[in-house]
Amino acid sequence: MAKLTKRQKAIVAAVEAHKVYTLEEAVAVLASLPAPKFKESLDVAVNLGVDPRKSDQVVRGATTLPAGTGKTVRVAVFAQGAAAEAAKAEGADVVGFDDLAESIQAGNLDFDVVIAAPDAMRVVGKLGTILGPRGLMPNPKVGTVTPDVATAVKNAKAGQARYRVDKAGIIHAAIGQVGFTAEAVRSNVEALIADLKKAKPATSKGVYIQKITLSSTMGPGLIVDVANVSK
Repeated sequence: MAKLTKRQKAIVAAVEAHKVYTLEEAVAVLASLPAPKFKESLDVAVNLGVDPRKSDQVVRGATTLPAGTGKTVRVAVFAQGAAAEAAKAEGADVVGFDDLAESIQAGNLDFDVVIAAPDAMRVVGKLGTILGPRGLMPNPKVGTVTPDVATAVKNAKAGQARYRVDKAGIIHAAIGQVGFTAEAVRSNVEALIADLKKAKPATSKGVYIQKITLSSTMGPGLIVDVANVSK
């Protein structure tokens, strides 16, 4: 039997089996674990009472996080004229149209979010095989295809959690970093849960928010009391 590493031993010592934590307790436990050589993200998994096999129960969207993500977000925008200038004013890192498409086709993908004005989709649509697999394809359901590109840039720069329910009915989202205060994590998680509730499919029956798990990149998943964060 393989020996446990120092970090694994610390996890075993810190985590109580089968315990349901308050959000503050979970944040404290994850912050107490030995830190790796990089900044760990805090991730939340939310089990939803939906059947993702049914098209009308696919929950997808984006939440602007009040406390941000702790990461610098690079944003590329497809827009022209006044919309392009507005995007630049809000801090977009790359703004263009046909020239931006050519740059992407040449392999330049140094950005985290792609936003497009509706009239740019004729250009962006041709980039599906490049942007799609990387999760960068603009989509109106998450607010990245919009006539108001300036607001979309502002929200992306502020920090957003983008999500789509997986085959198991679970939403996964990054909601901060280890080292965030419990108050910051709570504001982000509560904003996400509020948006998930607004997105509840009309055909979803029974308990909707079924389980919430908080984890760090290298840490364990801690079950959080749903009632503690879902009001």
